[in-house]
Amino acid sequence: MLVGQILKTKAIGEAITVRPDSTVAEAAKLLSSRKIGALIVATDPKHPEGILSERDIVRELGKTGSEILTHKVSDFMTRKLVSCRPDETALAVLEKMSTGRFRHMPVMDDGDMLGVVSIGDVVKARLEELAMENNALEGMIMGH
Repeated sequence: MLVGQILKTKAIGEAITVRPDSTVAEAAKLLSSRKIGALIVATDPKHPEGILSERDIVRELGKTGSEILTHKVSDFMTRKLVSCRPDETALAVLEKMSTGRFRHMPVMDDGDMLGVVSIGDVVKARLEELAMENNALEGMIMGH
């Protein structure tokens, strides 16, 4: 399955973004209210500047303490984004996520962000793909 197909099946089509000058507390509130694990950091929603995950916040909270909640998102975001294209396969994206040890990836096309896929989105798509392949093979074996 291709990433573009995965994006079409998501309940939330657009990526949830936060401005780089927002506070970490504002970002945490948005993560909580939307029940998501990461936010794209962007002034312009089509052009990501970074990503901030729950893990980023918790890791820094453990090191520094609650005062990080008043800091800017830009202080803790990951600036070097790894992205994918809509024509990439779910398997290729899973490999990038596993190698990079992250769970959320922006989908980019011609410099514009189309959305974000999570490892859960990609695993679900891959499992569906494997189930279809399995059914097709069973049908061939059974003569259907």
